[in-house]
Amino acid sequence: MSGMTGYSDRINHAFAFAAKHHDQQVRKGTRLPYLTHPANVAVILTRYGCSDDIVVAGVLHDVVEDCVRDGMTRDMLEERIGRKFGSSVLTTVLGVTERRTDDDGIDLSWEDRKEDYLQRLSLANSDALWVCAADKVHNANSILSDLRRTSFPETVWGRFSAGRDGTVRWYRRVVDRLREVGFDAPIVDELEAAAAELESV
Repeated sequence: MSGMTGYSDRINHAFAFAAKHHDQQVRKGTRLPYLTHPANVAVILTRYGCSDDIVVAGVLHDVVEDCVRDGMTRDMLEERIGRKFGSSVLTTVLGVTERRTDDDGIDLSWEDRKEDYLQRLSLANSDALWVCAADKVHNANSILSDLRRTSFPETVWGRFSAGRDGTVRWYRRVVDRLREVGFDAPIVDELEAAAAELESV
């Protein structure tokens, strides 16, 4: 990609917004700043030639889910994202945001949150399906690279409440669900390869 001048102002603005909201957060079980994850999601989406809107949503995809704190409510975060980045970006972000409570305000368990997420992918637009796939590609590949670097795989699996089997099954279920809802972009093959490798390690 010669002659590429880097990210657009909007994408850089999204990074600044995400950095502010993810401040002090780290990746599960590591000392890596949380922002390394949305940054990698942006790289993956850019690699597939996705639009600015999709890349911006990729950078912001965890803000609503993870940054309700310091007096910021979910509604406030949603309003700010919509105002700064537009309603289509907000719709995409909400399409891949796990809900912690159901429509009646009842807290969802880990399993129910995952089930709800998979169900809602049938309502998501294709921009959200791209972000979902890129998010899972980076997460699955992060687990694989951590497993390759350690002699103690149980420490890697121990970060996840679902343990090894539940975590591996989750990635397989996302692949299957993306195919079920008719999303067959090449990134799904990349995710499937990572899921298959997780199953084999």
